[in-house]
Amino acid sequence: MKFPVPHTLKQIATLIDCRFVGADDFPVLGMNEIHVVEAGDIVFVDHPKYYDKALASKATIVLINKEVACPDGKALLISEDPFTDFNKLTNYFKPFEKAGKRIATSAKIGKNTVVQPNVFIGNNVKIGDNCLIHSNVSIYDNCIIGDNVIIHSGSVLGSDAFYYKKRDTGFDKLVSGGRVVLEDDVEIGSLCTIDKGVSGDTTIKKGTKLDNQVHVGHDTVIGEKCLIASQTGIAGCVVIEDEVTIWGQVGTNSGITIGKKAVIMGQTGVTKSVAGGKSYFGTPIEESREKLKQLAYVKKIPGILKKLEE
Repeated sequence: MKFPVPHTLKQIATLIDCRFVGADDFPVLGMNEIHVVEAGDIVFVDHPKYYDKALASKATIVLINKEVACPDGKALLISEDPFTDFNKLTNYFKPFEKAGKRIATSAKIGKNTVVQPNVFIGNNVKIGDNCLIHSNVSIYDNCIIGDNVIIHSGSVLGSDAFYYKKRDTGFDKLVSGGRVVLEDDVEIGSLCTIDKGVSGDTTIKKGTKLDNQVHVGHDTVIGEKCLIASQTGIAGCVVIEDEVTIWGQVGTNSGITIGKKAVIMGQTGVTKSVAGGKSYFGTPIEESREKLKQLAYVKKIPGILKKLEE
């Protein structure tokens, strides 16, 4: 998330009422999660296990719960609760805004785009030309949709990230201030759910097709010309490269990469990153030929035991 205008370190510290290490006028341009931060961004960290990763990231401002040595060219925001203060910043720069109408007045809809009855389109949504949005679709604030996109009935774009911090009193939710971006020629089946990024984008690239009842988690990036079949669940922060095929009832771990032109067979659990150009099956995931060979051997075990008993 980039701020509408650049802020200074002192201005940000004042907003969340915390101490800071760095020049008063140190530039702050935005905020983001660690895997997508850029220079000028704030990243938050609240556990010593991840201090080094945050300090070494591309972010130049680290929102942290302990004063540590500040690397050259960076600044610190010292907070008792970085998680809560990150939420404060999200709510400040991307506050919830009631739409007021079924199609928000700030939404922009392109030429020859058809919007069927009972569709909700939120604030600042942009939809390109020649799209077809079927009935009962919900498109939350700030989503970006390209040209020639089809979205089937009952799908939801831009719902909140499933991201919580456990407290003694229950779970605190990390506020989602990101977007969903669909590029040209994407088709989304019925009853799909696509979460927006926490502070960045969940992106589905040009020409990709989703079957019915597919879930895409926050900040995931799906490449061009992918095919994803029904009842697949893709976790947050996943990278699916171009021309990947994922068959039905596949589930993934978060933060993994599926390489270009990989094929993931049905009911596979993608527990780790996998290289492109190969076919995979099973849980834990392995190349499909090897996995099927193992299953064939397992089927022979009763016969082998019977012979040993004779």
